[in-house]
Amino acid sequence: MIKITLDYRDDVIESFNVEGHAGSGPYGQDIYCAGVSAITQTALLGLAKHISLQMDYVIREGYISCKLPAALSDAEREKAQVILSTMEAGLLAMQEAYSDYLRVVIRRP
Repeated sequence: MIKITLDYRDDVIESFNVEGHAGSGPYGQDIYCAGVSAITQTALLGLAKHISLQMDYVIREGYISCKLPAALSDAEREKAQVILSTMEAGLLAMQEAYSDYLRVVIRRP
């Protein structure tokens, strides 16, 4: 199962982690892993391209992690949240349809 954790602070997503494999098909042919990877990596690309953020992130097999920088302007934070909340919506929709393969955990302080 893929576990996606979204960490909120002050009602904004400040980091996310994705770990595991769906196990629904052979390596390289698992559509659930591919879908989660596409959604999360597109969010990373959006943050880098449209906001030019220098983020702490890691991508390796079965794992993606991203943490936004603490010092963001209000405009940067707002743009980042549009991208990250869109990512969240896509992941929650996947979870609703394919809960045997992925789980989204939302952590709020």
